[in-house]
Amino acid sequence: MLKSNPFTSSLLAVAGVFALAACSAQSAGPVSAPPPAAVPETIAIAVGPCFGFCPVYEVRVAPSGSVTFEGQRHTATLGVKEREAGEKTYRALAEALAPFRPADGTTARVECDAAISDTSSYTITWSDAAGRTTTATHQRGCSGGPGQALDGVLKDLPKRLDIEGWAAQVTRPGVSRG
Repeated sequence: MLKSNPFTSSLLAVAGVFALAACSAQSAGPVSAPPPAAVPETIAIAVGPCFGFCPVYEVRVAPSGSVTFEGQRHTATLGVKEREAGEKTYRALAEALAPFRPADGTTARVECDAAISDTSSYTITWSDAAGRTTTATHQRGCSGGPGQALDGVLKDLPKRLDIEGWAAQVTRPGVSRG
């Protein structure tokens, strides 16, 4: 008959506890990492010409809230201007534009019941850090449908981004309309 050794008995008891703990951890199933947070994208809005002297410009808003404005035609400011609007402004803009954002990596026109043909066009582009883009196009002056709601968001864009002074309509001598 084997003699019982207190050290061996204690060692076996500790090993048994570890074995049971290992079994219970395995039975709980794999531990998964939380889903990655959505990576913010830069939002660029290009305002195209109309039949008249409508302002033509592009404005880009980074997730940090930095705003880059480029006046091209019929704007009070021609060329590039920059300002800080803050992350809160970026998040509010992203939220306001979210209902009009097409599926990732696609280009789609925002539906409009009827639009006036000689108004400004808009191209809204979401760009991620890898360079992938998603684009929505829109013709201002929608009488109904999702495009009418987007008109409201775009109408307030200069005020929301505090670029009203830069984007204000200016008619210059010798510069043609359109």
